[in-house]
Amino acid sequence: MLGEYMITGRRAVEIAASVEQAVAAGELEPGQLLPPMRELADLLGVNPNTVAAAYRTLRERGVIETAGRRGSRVRSRPATTGREYIRVEVPEGVRDLADGNPDPALLPRLAEVFAAAAEQGDREPVLYGAGAVEPELARIARAELDADGVPDGPVAVTSGSLDAIERVLAVHLKQGDAVAVEDPGWGSALDLVPALGLRVVPVGVDDEGPLPDDVRKALEGGARALIVTDRAQNPTGAAVSAARARALRSVLREHPETLLIEDDHGYRIVDQPLHPLAGGTRSWAFVRSVAKAYGPDLRLAVLTGDAATLDRVRGRQRLGPGWVSRLVQRAVVRLWSGGAVDAVSVAAAYGRRRDTLIGALARRGIEAHGVSGMNVWIRVPDETGAVARLLHAGWAVAPGARFRMSAPQGIRITVSTLTEEEIGRVAEAVASAIGPGPGAGAGTGYA
Repeated sequence: MLGEYMITGRRAVEIAASVEQAVAAGELEPGQLLPPMRELADLLGVNPNTVAAAYRTLRERGVIETAGRRGSRVRSRPATTGREYIRVEVPEGVRDLADGNPDPALLPRLAEVFAAAAEQGDREPVLYGAGAVEPELARIARAELDADGVPDGPVAVTSGSLDAIERVLAVHLKQGDAVAVEDPGWGSALDLVPALGLRVVPVGVDDEGPLPDDVRKALEGGARALIVTDRAQNPTGAAVSAARARALRSVLREHPETLLIEDDHGYRIVDQPLHPLAGGTRSWAFVRSVAKAYGPDLRLAVLTGDAATLDRVRGRQRLGPGWVSRLVQRAVVRLWSGGAVDAVSVAAAYGRRRDTLIGALARRGIEAHGVSGMNVWIRVPDETGAVARLLHAGWAVAPGARFRMSAPQGIRITVSTLTEEEIGRVAEAVASAIGPGPGAGAGTGYA
């Protein structure tokens, strides 16, 4: 059953850790059957309830799955493996359209703003006890949030969007709580939720955002939190429309105890207006990262929300990293105030590449999706085969398994660096790899 590996431990937490470490190290493989609880209890000399508690923890963390009398097995894609490892190795000479990165040519130069921030640091050094947020950054961020209709709330700064989402979930939820997450959706968020000991509840998505009926079903089924990407959703490019926002706010008003987390993934790179959902629940958080507009190495996101949530997040942050470098914050202030990125031009550049590829695919009988951002999502009957055939043709694309749970198979193409000349060749390669057929998103969501 377990080969040479021996599960160890006397307490539930030790037994669970023993199994999880073995899965991470590859000593227990996907699909491998674990011992029945009473049998393992006898082997370890512990109460069966202790093993039951360990198995429950492993299920909540997404490491194992239980199928009644058929027993407990290591999940086919345990959360500990990480979706980021579901990627294509790009050989030399193959064009990489899988990485999800912005176009370096559209990113600002950083040397001057960091030099200016360093000079300010020399004049006004930040010492222990100083405020965690650069005042001018908070002022600019709050003014833009106000202009976009985000409810009033205090401002915090975190090390990117995922850091903000993790901190908000951690201060509100307990192990085993359910979180409604977009499907297909951001792979890192799909990994983060089970890594925190929480359960993922998939919610379908179409071009206008999460499907209201799916959200209602998830919340009625006990989900305590909902994570929504407002614009440039990864991987589908969905953007919450005004009509969809009204429908989702109506659902949330029926469940005012829901923790709502909004990720404005497309901040300063999209031409779609923001339609925030916050305001209908008691606890909410709204996060904006600078990664796509200014570069992924600028690990900074602005977080706002209700006063109680922000107080908890900032309190926990003080006990850990303390604050995000004020040097980085000052550099971002200069990027913002100096107009380093022309958001309209950047959005137009990504939009042209996206729309041109979608149109080229449509002419070949392939329906693709991407109303905002830098990605195009295509439903395929066999994503493994499609990825392999495209790789053989010289194009690396991202397999949909990185982004989906129960959603149908698909592939993601990042258009950020595609040239006009390349787009026709990519479309032809996709058509050859998957053939014409019903498009992604036919019917309800991308199903």
